[in-house]
Parts: sequence; structure tokens; C-alpha cells
Amino acid sequence: MKFITLLIVNCSLLIVPCFSQSAHFLETLLEREAVSYQDAALLVLDAAELINGSIDQIDPADVFRFAMENNMLPRKAESNNAATYEGLSLLVMRAFGFRGGLFYSIFQNPHYAYREMVYKNIIQGYSDPKMIVTGEELLFIVNRAMFLSSNN
Repeated sequence: MKFITLLIVNCSLLIVPCFSQSAHFLETLLEREAVSYQDAALLVLDAAELINGSIDQIDPADVFRFAMENNMLPRKAESNNAATYEGLSLLVMRAFGFRGGLFYSIFQNPHYAYREMVYKNIIQGYSDPKMIVTGEELLFIVNRAMFLSSNN
């Protein structure tokens, strides 16, 4: 477990230069056992370069509202609810513009987004679509998504 934590922290340090994140925001994310949809939207949309400005200057509620209006989050997502793997998967797939397989292309729902993220090896290890995402896991997933989007 210590190795995994060290790996994730090192990977998150690689993320810092790639997009404009404040160190404080990343530190608080790393400490969280459950990340909210609002924080997930803020990190993912900034990583995908869909928002302008620094995280310190942007209202997280506006970013969440933007994600909801553009159907990047599950319909029932609320800003302060804990993000699940399937909800985060939908956000990442749509924010980064990843194409999916047949079922994701037809239905474009959180369940098939999750399956695509596992297939693309963005989500690794043991997980369940309904599991709550921790801060470390969010940073790892965003790092993998950025890597894959830069190679395509």
C-alpha cells in the first residue's frame, strides 16, 4: 500500500507542471477519502483545458454548472455528493473527448463510460462502478487520461 501511495504522489507531482493547479488544491485533494463531483469537475475540466484561468480564480460552482449543462456528469449528480467511478468516468470521457466502443457510442451513459475507462486502462486495479473516488485515485485517473489524450 505504501508503494502505491508513493507512486500516486509521484505521478501527481508530474501533473503539476502540465496544467495550472494550485499546490494547496492538490494537497487537499490528496487528503480526501471522498472527492465531490464539484472538485472532480474542477480538476478534470482544467486538465482537459476546457476552462480558462487559474483554479484559485475560478468559482467551483460555475465549473460544476458548466459540466452539468454540457451533460458531462450523471443527471442526478449534485455538487457536494461524493463522486463515483462511473460518474467520474463519464466526466473524463466527455471532457477529454475519448471515443468508446459500440455500447458507449450508443448509450453514452456512466456505466459504459466506466467500462471504457477500465478497458483503456485509465482505471486500474480493483474497482466497482459505484465505489467512491478518493483524492489519490482522482489524481491518478486524471494523469492517465492526460497521458492517453496526448498520445492520440
